[in-house]
Amino acid sequence: MTRERAQNLPYQTPRRKRRSPDSDTMKQNQAEPKRSKQTEDRSPVECQNCYSEGYACDNKRSVGGQCSHCSPVDCLSPPGPPNLYYDNCINCGMDFVEQKDLSYQCPSSTGFACKSKEKQPGGVDIAAYTKPFMSFISDNPTVFHAVSAVGKGLEMHGFTKLSERDIWTDKLSKGGNYFFERNGSSVMAFAIGEKYKSGNGASVIATHIDALATRLKPISTLSTKAGYVQLGVAPYAGALNSTWWDRDLGIGGRVLVKDSKTGKIESKLVKLDWPIARIPTLAPHFGAAADISHPNKETQMVPIIGLDNAENGEDRRKEGRDVSILAGAGTFAATQPERLVRAIAGEMNIEDYSTIINWELELFDTQPAQLGGLDKEFIFAGRVDDKLCSFAAIEALVASCDTSAGDSSTIKVVGCFDDEEIGSLLRQGAHSNLLPSTLERICEAFSEGKCGANCVSQMYANSFMISADVSHAVNPNFMGAYLENHSPRLNTGVAVQADPNGHTTTDSVSTALLQRVADKCDAKLQVFQIRNDSRSGGTVGPMLSSAMGMRAIDAGLPQLSMHSIRATIGSLDPGLGVQLFKGFFDHFEEVDAEFR
Repeated sequence: MTRERAQNLPYQTPRRKRRSPDSDTMKQNQAEPKRSKQTEDRSPVECQNCYSEGYACDNKRSVGGQCSHCSPVDCLSPPGPPNLYYDNCINCGMDFVEQKDLSYQCPSSTGFACKSKEKQPGGVDIAAYTKPFMSFISDNPTVFHAVSAVGKGLEMHGFTKLSERDIWTDKLSKGGNYFFERNGSSVMAFAIGEKYKSGNGASVIATHIDALATRLKPISTLSTKAGYVQLGVAPYAGALNSTWWDRDLGIGGRVLVKDSKTGKIESKLVKLDWPIARIPTLAPHFGAAADISHPNKETQMVPIIGLDNAENGEDRRKEGRDVSILAGAGTFAATQPERLVRAIAGEMNIEDYSTIINWELELFDTQPAQLGGLDKEFIFAGRVDDKLCSFAAIEALVASCDTSAGDSSTIKVVGCFDDEEIGSLLRQGAHSNLLPSTLERICEAFSEGKCGANCVSQMYANSFMISADVSHAVNPNFMGAYLENHSPRLNTGVAVQADPNGHTTTDSVSTALLQRVADKCDAKLQVFQIRNDSRSGGTVGPMLSSAMGMRAIDAGLPQLSMHSIRATIGSLDPGLGVQLFKGFFDHFEEVDAEFR
């Protein structure tokens, strides 16, 4: 996000009102600095985010555009480009009495030393993405919620939603921004340059938006044991590991509901974000039986969701509470736990349980993302892998479209895929035709004649892809597990991921190209490679690059505790991802010309 324009996605703070400077304000801004009458007796307030570009960090500078609640100083700097004024405070949102200039503050307008730890390199306000990312990951616990939030945010920024069922030829235009979803769990977003012509390349960021989860079985009803109501679940990828014990678990996902009037079936999202489930450990007093190092996930990691101490279900049926009676025998609702059906239906305002045709629900950790550390330099959150790179890539695309519209002759693409954690083999995964078909349809829409193999192959050869998946940050308690000089740190930058056995797409050419991009946007690259005595992981890069013959590199933001139910990243890492990814979109054409 540039400081000139806040990205008002649904998981972000509202955009500040913008005004143009008038002549009276311009004259006022040229006056000598003076202390606000409203706050002249107050002690100085130190800024947390510097908005004064053009001066060294160790110089004193204006807080910039702050209201009297945040600063005792009115900003009186002469305006500089882009000459933007705002009506409300950039820190607390309080309304201004007068217009305040936020650009190019003079050092003499305040007596406070700037406490900002980061300048705004590459046109990106790095720290501004911390809280939006935390909101995004807390508010959207399932892959369906995350994709829906991304889509709504893109539409708010002028992206047009497409359908794969339609022909795109008459729907696409140069300079247009578009997106579409597949299965409600993958999303493709792209921007077509004003100067684009068929056969030109694409700058692509491919990531995955699914995360480890615990999903309900098709029939999730289980027999009551010792008065406990339990839920039939199964692990998605590596979930139900040791970090899932004794966690507060909510439930959410998508529900297919039939409209009783039209007969059409609609997919709707639901989220019970209070703790409704828990997987309890056995107290250590029980000795060997309490060893949970290798639990049986079918019998020992079954969530409890309620109590039912009745000897049998007769009393419940007499009271008319049996779902099989209320929903009708043979309905989907009749196969699910009664109280869960009631809770889901109540949350969705569904009175007729028989209209619930099916659902895909999963358990998730209800604890929201939180800032941590003495100086709040960490983010502790669930589902980081890999909503982190997905968030940064989408934000970078939006920011790049805002600042470089009309200058591009390429396609800028972000693909957030589902099913990476289980191999990407489904139709919404990266191993499907999702990305190739998107690029080929764009190429065809702007071809003067038939778009055949020659044109498509030319486009792939002119393109470059960042396979963006999270990397391993160095853990100070296990230094021996890391390769020397290949140990990424938090709050530092994106890590290039290398592997000599083809588990990543990284090579010398792709590394050199991305380094040139990083140089142009003031970003720092790190490097990660696994030790020879450890097993290497993989992601979507090799399967996509090999299928299309596209140049590629694997690079992602580092995190601690990968595949834990709670992970740790740096509080600046979301913004650092946006910085590099936006730089990639902004500078790819220029940098690519150096490698022809």
